[in-house]
Amino acid sequence: MSERQGDDTGGREFHRVADALRSRMDDGTYPVRSFLPSQRDLAEEFEVSRDTVQRVLRVLAGEGRIESRQGSGSRVLGSPPVQPAAPRTHVTLETLLDEAFGLPEVALDVYTLTAESLYAHIRVQADQLRLRPNTPRRVVLRMILPTEGLLMPYPRAKEDKDDVRPRDRLHTISRRATDSLRGLLRDLETEKLVHSAELHIRHAPLTPAFKLYLLNGATALHGPYRVIDRRITLDSGEEIDALDVLGLGATLTSHVRDTDPGSPGSVFVVSWQQWFDSVWEHLAE
Repeated sequence: MSERQGDDTGGREFHRVADALRSRMDDGTYPVRSFLPSQRDLAEEFEVSRDTVQRVLRVLAGEGRIESRQGSGSRVLGSPPVQPAAPRTHVTLETLLDEAFGLPEVALDVYTLTAESLYAHIRVQADQLRLRPNTPRRVVLRMILPTEGLLMPYPRAKEDKDDVRPRDRLHTISRRATDSLRGLLRDLETEKLVHSAELHIRHAPLTPAFKLYLLNGATALHGPYRVIDRRITLDSGEEIDALDVLGLGATLTSHVRDTDPGSPGSVFVVSWQQWFDSVWEHLAE
């Protein structure tokens, strides 16, 4: 089973330290029966608080990797036996991109209503890349957005379904986000944070009922838009009651392709990747 439940038990710094210590124990930097550096030294090396280090050590002890004794430090016991990953079904886009931008190559396929959420998260990743020792060499982003002339059921004014202003507002938001995203990727190249960054956008005469993110053909993030009643502010500054959808910050369902082609996760990822590729190939640039 390859669905995954997203969680954030200690924040980004917690996971960074825990992953680094696991890697060092696995590659022999900290061999079995050796002692880890002191909590103070680890806190200074990773530039985190002692509390973060202590929580990491408690988790590693719970995994059976280390044995901690007061006054003696933490001794390495070895790598725990491999267990199936705990199911994680609800994962945020932030989680996916944190994983993606730690890889040498990032190939991200996106089907969405606008690029607003994606731009917000890619901007965070760009800030983090400036602090990371290892960054992706290549980022390729393909995005399918709805055709601008398409009549869509949302967003629309509740009092007048023929009012085009909510749709015009949506397209303005989408154009602004895609332009900003294009500029952001260009800056990553200019600053040599990545060797190359590409953005390709095609428009489809489809109203997205869901968001879809596909990473390197191996992970899929998927979730339906939820239609709600809310007040929106038009470009003129006027506020109206409208039917709109929630997108930014939405929790999505994640599926991971594994070595079993018949597993639910593998079938899900492959099916959606084939769907995306088929739509992409039949759309004009």
